[in-house]
Amino acid sequence: MVLCDVYKSSKKSGLFVYVNRAEGLARVPEDLLAQFGEPSVTLSFKLHETRRMAQQDPVVIMANLETHGYHVQLPPLLYQFGNSK
Repeated sequence: MVLCDVYKSSKKSGLFVYVNRAEGLARVPEDLLAQFGEPSVTLSFKLHETRRMAQQDPVVIMANLETHGYHVQLPPLLYQFGNSK
């Protein structure tokens, strides 16, 4: 189990970064933070392997937090390839 904070981007709608609360943004690369804008915490929760999440796989998030120190959630695609209508 990891206490997780989710920050939203002030520059790009739908862009979020997940971090371990104990580490905060310390391991997030400076170039990502520069593109991210002013981060603000939008959600804090207990993350574990069996947590149900709408758009993200908790196992992947936990692996990214362990390996990289953060997990990025990109905005959803507006349309699928080949379907630009």
